[in-house]
Amino acid sequence: MEKINQIIEQLNLGANLAVEDIPKIDLYMDQVIQLFESKFAESRRNDEEKVLTKTMINNYAKGKLMFPIRNKKYSREHLMLISLIYQLKGSLSINDIKTTLDGLNKRIIKEEIDLDSFYQGYLNITEKNAADFKEDMKRRVEEVKEEIVDSVDSQSSYLEQVLMIASLVHMGNLYRKVAERLVDEIIIEKEEKRHR
Repeated sequence: MEKINQIIEQLNLGANLAVEDIPKIDLYMDQVIQLFESKFAESRRNDEEKVLTKTMINNYAKGKLMFPIRNKKYSREHLMLISLIYQLKGSLSINDIKTTLDGLNKRIIKEEIDLDSFYQGYLNITEKNAADFKEDMKRRVEEVKEEIVDSVDSQSSYLEQVLMIASLVHMGNLYRKVAERLVDEIIIEKEEKRHR
């Protein structure tokens, strides 16, 4: 479990597309991909993993996860949405992401939202989440060690690792389930509005 701190550092938890990193001019797809690769490259699991591809962006557009692009160029608002999609796709299905971002897309089109401000709020929360995560990981490592302490097994290091993996996956599943229920609430609210 000594490797946990090293792993946490390698995750590059602070990797995000900051508001000031987003150009004020529209970008072509290749430029978007290059921007995301430069920001999130260190958070990839391995060198073969792609942060963002043309296919991914095209699928987001076809799936209507973001409002339509103009003249093959992506605006600041598109980049903020792609950044949100990048984070959401780790836990939510494409349909759930579409449901989640639908109202945001409509507000962007109608110019009813200060997206810079909303996105900055998201970034502020992710920064706090990263700090909370580091503290939680310390506590979780201690809890796993306490559970294994009675084991006389010569492979207690391995058992600690397995227990830690199981614990982290369980916590991830709990958070994902709550997020999915919140998505379901959006669907229910839409249905209720339709029937009024």
